[in-house]
Amino acid sequence: MWPFWWKGASGFSARSTAEEVTHGIDGTGLTAVVTGASSGIGEETTRVLALRGVHVVMAVRNIESGNQVREKILKEIPETKIDVMKLDLSSMVSIRSFASGYKSLDLPLNLLINNAGIMACPFMLSSDKFELQFATNHLGHFLLTNLLLETMKKTANESNREGRIVIVSSEGHRFAYGEGIRFDKINDEASYNTLQAYGQSKLCNILHASELARKFKVKSYFAGTSCEHHCQFTSSRIHYDQSFALPQLHKYNW
Repeated sequence: MWPFWWKGASGFSARSTAEEVTHGIDGTGLTAVVTGASSGIGEETTRVLALRGVHVVMAVRNIESGNQVREKILKEIPETKIDVMKLDLSSMVSIRSFASGYKSLDLPLNLLINNAGIMACPFMLSSDKFELQFATNHLGHFLLTNLLLETMKKTANESNREGRIVIVSSEGHRFAYGEGIRFDKINDEASYNTLQAYGQSKLCNILHASELARKFKVKSYFAGTSCEHHCQFTSSRIHYDQSFALPQLHKYNW
């Protein structure tokens, strides 16, 4: 862990707010997908991106909650453009439906912010029969990213502006199971530990970001991938019904 007041090379610290780190940035013409955008950090990410002129697509499990957040932001920033779309990251059917629906809108995609997640829930299986934290925090975003990659590449080529994929991780990755990712025991209820399973899913996030960075190192589509850590806190509910994430906006390449 690092002191919250320590400033990095960017000039910002873990105490810096999203508004502070995006001050002076014009995001007009950019389109972003933010998962888990109906509460907490996801909501604030949506609000600040909208404040900077970005067209934000809120990808949320609960459409009603998403629309309430959308209306609240529109009251503050009437000229902004925000859409709400259904996405349940624990369901591959829902993820494929979201991706298909997004593509059908023929929207560009400059920023993909994989922000949603759950933490330390009791042992449960997703609709696809995977342990729920592994399914939601890793598999869901892994599939979503793959399904939207071609859209991001197309946007980068047509706009001549590099894209950005942000995968939100956590210091919790340090507390994964001792053997790391237990591929042969993903669904082993007998040895399931709520926090270690969470750490396992966060470790997967880091490895996912690392592989994307390696894969696209010689490509011009993306400015890079980043795997953000929890260092600035806001009110986020982190049980199964809500999202939990923390992107640091100053690392985005606009």
